[in-house]
Amino acid sequence: MKRILISRPMPPDTIAAAEALFEVEVRHSTRPMTPAELRSGFAVFDAMMVTLGDMVSAEILQDFGRPRCKMLANFGVGYNHIDVEACRSHGVSVSNTPGAVTDATADIAMTLMLMACRRAGEAERLVRSGQWEGWHPTQLLGLHVTGRKLGVIGMGRIGQAVARRCHFGFGMEVGYFSRSAKDLEFPAARKDSLKELAAWADILVVATPASPETHHLVDEQVFAAMQPHGVFINIARGDIVDEAALVTALQSRQIGAAGLDVYEHEPKVPAALLKLENVVLLPHLGTAAMNVREAMGAMAVENLRAFFAGEKVPNAVN
Repeated sequence: MKRILISRPMPPDTIAAAEALFEVEVRHSTRPMTPAELRSGFAVFDAMMVTLGDMVSAEILQDFGRPRCKMLANFGVGYNHIDVEACRSHGVSVSNTPGAVTDATADIAMTLMLMACRRAGEAERLVRSGQWEGWHPTQLLGLHVTGRKLGVIGMGRIGQAVARRCHFGFGMEVGYFSRSAKDLEFPAARKDSLKELAAWADILVVATPASPETHHLVDEQVFAAMQPHGVFINIARGDIVDEAALVTALQSRQIGAAGLDVYEHEPKVPAALLKLENVVLLPHLGTAAMNVREAMGAMAVENLRAFFAGEKVPNAVN
């Protein structure tokens, strides 16, 4: 029976599904695996179920020709923490869990959008502080979401799910920036450049996968192009955004507000961001619902099963 390491505590259904097929060891820490733990895992286990923060680099793999570990089943759709090319060169297959995360992540985008536009975080802090003095006509005036222009960076599964909610639910006009034109079920205008999209949109949402090519894709020039009332939302990965440039744009009120579920050096959040009232900060809640995590786990286990059965892995990324 193949030996599998699960790198973090998982939903009971995920562990049970894995134990039905493999000899399973569950690492009980909620922190990312250390380089030493990863090296040991490559030597001792036949496969590992890894997740966000488990940094599998070329340096970790350089000590191996062909490690015992032949499969990394990533628990999550994003896999920028895994050097996929290095894995390929060492005979290690990699898979992920797309699809299962789409709607939940889009829902968090809507949460951030509504909170940032309507100043909900700021308002809740006011109530909790005991300083709310009652309703008045100019209290905490925010940005009305209905009928606004939505700009989506990356019109893949998640970007489309966000745009669908905004168009059909809030009557928003949709624009997007991506490598290729998309055949969509709703009207959407593809913009020629990211700066053009930023200048056009009232609300700008990042929904593109992280890669070396998208590192700091959203920089000071993008924020400079945005309108003064513009709201910026990131549900993708933190390093797609130049976080220092975002802080400056928020501090100077160059843009109106932001909503973030991810951070450039996660879990570290800059002190400057924590001090700002015009930003909503969530602790990477994108897929944080039990049934969603169970679906992700089922997908990861199925990827492992198929690999060791010699079948085509449903969600292979290399």
